[in-house]
Amino acid sequence: MRNRYKLLITGWLLVAGLGMAQAQEAIEVVERDSLSEAVNNEMSILVDSARIPKTPVRDMSTWRPDPKRALWLALVIPGGGQIYNRKYWKLPLVYGGFLGCLYAMNWNNTMYKDYSQAYLDLMDNDPGTQSYNQFLHLGTKITEANEARYKKLFKQRKDRYRRWRDMSFFVMVGVYALSVIDAYVDAELSVFDISKDLSLRVEPTILDNHTSRNPLNASAVGVQCSINF
Repeated sequence: MRNRYKLLITGWLLVAGLGMAQAQEAIEVVERDSLSEAVNNEMSILVDSARIPKTPVRDMSTWRPDPKRALWLALVIPGGGQIYNRKYWKLPLVYGGFLGCLYAMNWNNTMYKDYSQAYLDLMDNDPGTQSYNQFLHLGTKITEANEARYKKLFKQRKDRYRRWRDMSFFVMVGVYALSVIDAYVDAELSVFDISKDLSLRVEPTILDNHTSRNPLNASAVGVQCSINF
């Protein structure tokens, strides 16, 4: 009887030990899976944070200028519209026109002042003011015989250089206005279809000449031509 109890106790202890071992093993497996998952999550977070965001590359072949922006840039900065439209070859024309007009305006203004002073010196009959001598040929003097002719000559040249000075200013304003118009029109035409699709389409059609109420008598057969460009 005692041997039977011993065997039962021993068997129960073995079963309990096996159950505890399996439970311990299951706990270790769960802990390993949790640890592996946590490590993977940490690695994915580190990789995502270390990843450098890529900036989108702008395709300049599909870029089209904004006409309003080109207009305002051309109004504020001479030649700014051409720079915005990427038409750099027009800049020498724009700035060359401005510089040429400024040079002409400055030179004509200088000549106008010189001839104005010479004309005033010739009109005041003061021997101490003879700035007009710089415009005379070597050995030439103004006498009573030719004084009236020189007065008329200096007055004509004075008025001519003043007119040319004013004209240079208006030409410069015209160059500025032309640069603004060119920038706006160029931006507008950037979306214009310039493909080589040029075709002629010929097809029959019925023409209504409105000569009769009867559709059969008022209609005629003709040919219609259409050009696609």
